[in-house]
Amino acid sequence: MCSTPSSTDREYINEEGEGLLAAPSSSAVQNFAVGAELAGHRLDFVISRLLGVSRGYAQKLIKEGHASLTPARRVKPAVKVAEGDSLAVEIPPAETLDLEPQDIDFETVYDDEDLIVVNKPAGLVVHPAPGHWSGTLVHGLLFRYPDLGTLNGVRRPGIVHRLDATTSGLMVVARNGLAQEGLFKDFKERRIRKEYLALCYGTTPSERGSVKYPIDRDPYNRLRMACVEDGREAWTDYERLWHVNNYSLVKCILHSGRTHQIRVHMQAVRAPLVGDRLYAPSRQSPFGPERLFLHSWRLGFRHPRSGKEMLFTQPLPRELADYLKKVRTGAA
Repeated sequence: MCSTPSSTDREYINEEGEGLLAAPSSSAVQNFAVGAELAGHRLDFVISRLLGVSRGYAQKLIKEGHASLTPARRVKPAVKVAEGDSLAVEIPPAETLDLEPQDIDFETVYDDEDLIVVNKPAGLVVHPAPGHWSGTLVHGLLFRYPDLGTLNGVRRPGIVHRLDATTSGLMVVARNGLAQEGLFKDFKERRIRKEYLALCYGTTPSERGSVKYPIDRDPYNRLRMACVEDGREAWTDYERLWHVNNYSLVKCILHSGRTHQIRVHMQAVRAPLVGDRLYAPSRQSPFGPERLFLHSWRLGFRHPRSGKEMLFTQPLPRELADYLKKVRTGAA
């Protein structure tokens, strides 16, 4: 389920439904008429909103002489625009990355001109990395959205957060520099709502609690993360939804985004995740190596353009739901 603004409900559409800017030309130069909604704002802000790029890239375009105003005047990032001004912006050719689009299996939950929300399956790596230079979500996004292309002058999908390959569920991807900048800021300031469902061995210390142990690389095993005194701040809230047959279904809410955070924090409170070969190696996993019982089931954030609150939920995939039934009936 999703609570979301209409795809036509944008800041640059007024109450009468009339566009506040002209349609961009087909040439390398795009021309805009400044409407009342943008009047009085800095030029770098206006270009950011109209082109869907970051403020930093808008400033770069201005400083490199790619923007002009009519009536003519000195153009600099801080100059204020007025209603009725004509703005021309020359868009330099985008740089390209050596990424070949591939048809990858994943579900698109929602998309608009600014962002994409996907339901990532377990086993799918998000971003190219050593050992995974092809077959990633990034390759699939480029295949499914050929226009995903230009983020601040470089053709690349806007990955603003990640899920481990063994984790399934909801992710948001920026489609342009404006969305990427806004989402990055909200992640940094902890305004993104991230909730996960995890099945744990044993039980949590209490029905509800917070784990605030700092996390960094395990000094004794470089493949793992660990709770270490001088690590990076990490904060996980949890709520035990039920406990049966020595298993606990737990809802985890992330307030930070450290690598393997939920896995490390739940192992630290002696409730490691089912199927986690790295942090519960003595337990036999009921799943294949590409899966553990961790699912990003709820994701909420402000739309980076409209500012409206968006909330998505994604039920457990079948293999996890089926295993829950075995746990509750004692067949696991």
